[in-house]
Amino acid sequence: MRLFTALRPSEEAVQHLAGAIADLDGDHVTAVTSGLRKFRFTAAERWHLTLCFHGDDADPQRVADRLDRRIAQVGARAPDLRLAGSGTFRGVLWIGVEPAAEADRETLGELVRAAGGDPHGFRAHLTVARWASGSAGRRSPAELLTGYTGPWWTPGELVVMRSDQGEGGPVHRAVHEVALTRAGSG
Repeated sequence: MRLFTALRPSEEAVQHLAGAIADLDGDHVTAVTSGLRKFRFTAAERWHLTLCFHGDDADPQRVADRLDRRIAQVGARAPDLRLAGSGTFRGVLWIGVEPAAEADRETLGELVRAAGGDPHGFRAHLTVARWASGSAGRRSPAELLTGYTGPWWTPGELVVMRSDQGEGGPVHRAVHEVALTRAGSG
């Protein structure tokens, strides 16, 4: 079991991004990813923004209790966000996360800190594809979604999730949720 704290995008944001991926030209995807072994898009139901990875041996109750305490100290405000742009890490194609304003960027940083992460080393992103190894050559898989911009959304909760390996890949389950309020309503 792996444990992490995350934000889940709205259903509208998920559907918009899923539609953009479904609309990609198959020949273009093949051309860009031909040197990548086992390139595959991740299932939309697994999409999330990890704020802090707690590890394989973390105690879910301790993580939930610590999150509750930290959120009580800083408040449970939610930033306005949208999925925009793309990039890669080793073996990962991701979509970036863009805060609506500086206050939303600061709020996202507060949530990362409350989750136990470091907001200074944090790059908000959502993983949309993975590959095992290989090189894309002169082309980056990021070009597949480089101009992507999704709709604005506000997360409803901060979620402690556990990830267990299933037959078709990881299965994510919420083990604790902390409701968030809109930044202007708190």
